[in-house]
Amino acid sequence: MTGLSDKVILITGASSGIGEATVRELAATGARLFIGARRGDRLQALAEQLGPNIAWRELDVTDAANFKAFADAAEAKFGRVDVLINNAGVMPLSPLAALKTDEWKRMIDVNIHGVLNGIAAVLPRFVAQQNGHVVNVASVGAHLVLPTAAVYCGTKYAVWAITEGLRQEHDDIRATIISPGVTATELGDDISDPQVAAALKDWRQKSLTPDAIARAIRYALEQPDGVDVNEVIVRPTAANM
Repeated sequence: MTGLSDKVILITGASSGIGEATVRELAATGARLFIGARRGDRLQALAEQLGPNIAWRELDVTDAANFKAFADAAEAKFGRVDVLINNAGVMPLSPLAALKTDEWKRMIDVNIHGVLNGIAAVLPRFVAQQNGHVVNVASVGAHLVLPTAAVYCGTKYAVWAITEGLRQEHDDIRATIISPGVTATELGDDISDPQVAAALKDWRQKSLTPDAIARAIRYALEQPDGVDVNEVIVRPTAANM
């Protein structure tokens, strides 16, 4: 296992859930973390709590220029960028027949374009330094489709494909997909269909806590440069899918 104390790591969606848990997990390694999300007040509180190796900036992952400015600010602060963890995501589930097209667009913008914007912001740096690691948080939904989750699963299948393509195109850049099973986070709090929201609440009776996913991310990052953990699927032991 390789220490992370010399790494500069960008984390999106860092204000809650898996992102916040990952910040806390990686802060314990001594890594320098540059964290982003829309809720700057939460980022500020987290950074103040964890110390001087944590810096923050508000981030809208759907805005390519904003994401580039985020990566530029991280490099200005810490001198380089070694890792990007694309964690930001949304999951407003609904049946296709409900025709919630605005919610479909939002999932595509955040879950797919957000990942691509992150890759675009760091890839030239990684190519130039012949080293880097992109970790994309997908979902067990990248491997199965459930009713009400067609669009969400479609976005996570896309994240899987994008990550695999990145891995194949670059011999000196590591690419990892982390696919969580059901996890107790704010994901899905924006579901507008009452029946679907109730079903998700029932499904989450058997869930992981976000720190389980954070530990999987840390495991992938701590491998030596010549070892690329391509994918980790983390499910609750009691899960049946």
